[in-house]
Amino acid sequence: MDKLKLNPDTQYIKRITLIRERIDSYDEYPLNLPVVRNLRELDLHPNVTYMIGENGMGKSTLLEGIAVGLGFNPEGGTRNYRFSTFDTHSRLHEFLRIAKGVYRPKDGFFLRAESFYNVATYVEELGPEAVMTFGGKSLHRQSHGESFFSVFLHRFQGKGLYILDEPEAALSPLRQISMLRRIHELVNRESQFIISTHSPILMAYPEAKIFELTKEGIFEKRLEETNHYALMKQFFDDKDRLLHHLLQ
Repeated sequence: MDKLKLNPDTQYIKRITLIRERIDSYDEYPLNLPVVRNLRELDLHPNVTYMIGENGMGKSTLLEGIAVGLGFNPEGGTRNYRFSTFDTHSRLHEFLRIAKGVYRPKDGFFLRAESFYNVATYVEELGPEAVMTFGGKSLHRQSHGESFFSVFLHRFQGKGLYILDEPEAALSPLRQISMLRRIHELVNRESQFIISTHSPILMAYPEAKIFELTKEGIFEKRLEETNHYALMKQFFDDKDRLLHHLLQ
């Protein structure tokens, strides 16, 4: 396989900036989220960028804002998907400036765990040709994990921008490792990923950027410096001691 990784000169999305002069108040959702209060600029990696952090920091809202700002359906899918099951997306995209590179992706997909069922239903409604792009088998006639993985395996073609919100939600640890391999294949086909995740396995992609979102700020970290990694390492290094204190 030819290695055609994107670089700073060819990446599709370079930077995310919060347009603070448009914001009158940070008191209401989504502008009251920690990620918004702390966001200035985020320079994205040409290949893989991770957004991580505890629940409530605003990871999914930020990814949704980026996706909507780029023209993707708020519930997921491609830029051509035009359906709405229940309109709940925030206005965050109105306050984001997305710096694009010179080159444009030929493929793209916004995958979010919480509304994947709606995307699968829409694919069914589009008919057999659409189903074929996902491997030829109905997404509803597979397990949740299998249908999720079918998207990575069959629908993502390369030369694409892929925005993934907690993709590990339906995947076993083995499937998460397989997903790392698939990400690598697509990175070598001129693809760029922006991923929010809680999974230390998925965060392990070499040379990726990891932004940890906290109440105190947004910090770029190595995998081994993240709270997710430290907690999992502590658990497995001394499981009995941790469980003793936790459950007594």
